[in-house]
Amino acid sequence: MKKSTKKSSTWLTGLVLSISMLAVSACSTTAPASTTKPADPVKPAAEAPKPAQKQKLVIYTARDKNVVDEIMPKFKEKNPEVEVEVLTMGAQQVLERVRGEKANPQADFWWGGTQSGLMTAANEGLLESVKPSFADKVPALYKDAQDRWYGEMLLPEVIMYNSKALKKEDAPKDWDDLLDAKYKNKIIIRGVLASGTMRTIYSAMIYRQDAADPKKGYDWLKKLDANTKEYAQDPTNLYLKLAREEGTLSLWNLQDIMIQKELQKQPFDFIYPTSGAPILVDGVGVVKGAKNMDAAKKFYEFLFDSKLRVELAEKLYQIPTRTDISKDSLPAWLKGIELKPLTLDWTVMANKEKDWMQYWDESIKGKGLK
Repeated sequence: MKKSTKKSSTWLTGLVLSISMLAVSACSTTAPASTTKPADPVKPAAEAPKPAQKQKLVIYTARDKNVVDEIMPKFKEKNPEVEVEVLTMGAQQVLERVRGEKANPQADFWWGGTQSGLMTAANEGLLESVKPSFADKVPALYKDAQDRWYGEMLLPEVIMYNSKALKKEDAPKDWDDLLDAKYKNKIIIRGVLASGTMRTIYSAMIYRQDAADPKKGYDWLKKLDANTKEYAQDPTNLYLKLAREEGTLSLWNLQDIMIQKELQKQPFDFIYPTSGAPILVDGVGVVKGAKNMDAAKKFYEFLFDSKLRVELAEKLYQIPTRTDISKDSLPAWLKGIELKPLTLDWTVMANKEKDWMQYWDESIKGKGLK
């Protein structure tokens, strides 16, 4: 019996030891909760910056090609996301096209329009009311009270002549001198109806005589027509004919004359009329219902940047409307010009221009004093 008891005791002790070892082995495979370190969360890969969303901008402009070629690369450099389409035409043609597209606007921005044309467009509901950041830097005289257009620059309308074919002392000194018989067949005029510049000059000549009695102005234009050799279809044609000396005189805006003289090395110069010149406010506006409003606003702000305005005065002979540009920063050519204006009522001009120009086209053009 004693031997059996001893074996039982030995077996029991071994069983207890085996169970204890299994328990220790099991516990060693699981770390205590208090000492378990959570895994680091997986960080998402850094997202690549999204490219600027492409935008489109359609511009109708009456600006000279030299101006467009100077400005558009600068705008595209600062706004690479904007795809720009520029269509060039006369200022009056811009008005007529925007008017014709009123129900379904194709343009976003009107760049280069006469004060009369822009006033007409605004009154017809063709322009959006957009107040730019520089609004208070442009005098009330050079902008719309409802922010539908702003004057970008001032364009004195002057007498243009071929300086190779005609000496300055022999050129007309004032408007009435153009009617002298010695200038018969010496004058070439850019086609009037399609040109905002020419419509303004001719309307100013009527107003200058007597706005209340346009017949006096019509008689003056008949005398001018009698001295006019021909009407050029566009500015390029006008420059070509004057350079070839097919004519020696014209009426045109100061800026484009300076561009042709200084940049294109054409034999052109100008006379600032002694009685004063119509100083046209050449402006811009956003087309009503523009499909690309954001891009249009970007171009608006870019175009009126003060540093750009000084640069354009130097390079492209533009006279800025912004009053916060120091005169000391303006070029010498501009400081030497006295901008004497003709006294004109631009509201009357805008209201009467269409009727006046229709009469000129139907009853005066090509008829002279016949």
